[in-house]
Amino acid sequence: MNDRFLRACRRQPVDATPVWFMRQAGRYMPEYRALRQQYSLLELCRTPDLAAQVTLQPVDAIEVDAAILFSDLLLPLEPMGLRFDFVKGEGPAFDDPIRSAADVDRVRPIDPEAALGYVLDTIRQLKPRLEVPLIGFVGAPFTLASYAIEGGPSKDFARTKAMMYAEPEAWHTLCGRLADMAGTYLRAQIAAGVDAVQVFDSWVGQLGPADYREFALPHTRRVFEHIAGLGVPSIHFGVGTAMLLEDMATAGSDVVGADWRTPLDRAWQLIGPDKGIQGNLDPTLLLGPWSRVRASVEDIVNRAGGRPGHIFNLGHGVLPMTSPEVIQRVARLVHSLTSAKGR
Repeated sequence: MNDRFLRACRRQPVDATPVWFMRQAGRYMPEYRALRQQYSLLELCRTPDLAAQVTLQPVDAIEVDAAILFSDLLLPLEPMGLRFDFVKGEGPAFDDPIRSAADVDRVRPIDPEAALGYVLDTIRQLKPRLEVPLIGFVGAPFTLASYAIEGGPSKDFARTKAMMYAEPEAWHTLCGRLADMAGTYLRAQIAAGVDAVQVFDSWVGQLGPADYREFALPHTRRVFEHIAGLGVPSIHFGVGTAMLLEDMATAGSDVVGADWRTPLDRAWQLIGPDKGIQGNLDPTLLLGPWSRVRASVEDIVNRAGGRPGHIFNLGHGVLPMTSPEVIQRVARLVHSLTSAKGR
């Protein structure tokens, strides 16, 4: 196996900086769009043969150093009692969102093998077919709770924050249940064969540092405690987290992902020298001229300074209109720039 990604997660020397891209399996690939003409997103996720096929598409087409499991972070919520579907052009929509302490009582624990066995079957299918590490993932409690409370995407997260402030006991009960689900789900993914895991806290940047420490950090820490000692590297990523990076570094992951809003060297300084860092090219740059893309990639590589522990990635997911050819050029450029410097 090409293990440079795993070595970088552990801050060990590598022959070149590893590269993978969040949402690398998905909408920007013609092969994926062809499948979506035949199947819904949930059908793809729930059919191991198809989910494995989508996971492999970018690995076959692009010189990435890790595969990310094709799935969705909301999948565990339905067996927990929170039914949803994806509405075209709008995203997920929940049938009966959580709006009170009484609603929290219907959120039940799950057995990942029984409730999400199709995801674990996908992992088992993929392992013999991959020559790069496979990354599993979950949503962080704050982000999952936000979806469940808002009923879908939100711009201001007003309902989420209202529950946090007005009903803190209910909030912590909900997030505690989500944290235990996420931890046991990650343990099941690891047992099925993933080589690393990432915890996505996509919406946590809506919080200031004090609120993050009170309402989010304890529950995210609980997720990482579930997998401590299993020997599998972990990554913690959020969007809009420039003010939270120091606190995020205390949650328990081996690597912290930085979005594009903070220069990589500054983000690493905030995270601390005992953590790896992942990131952090602005995804929209890939829609611009190659000269600007190249200059930005070179800047990130230079800011990493050859220190062990850098994983090159975007500062969020690949945008649907991105050209696969540009993604490939970026991967090759990172490998060329860093292997030439003898890392």
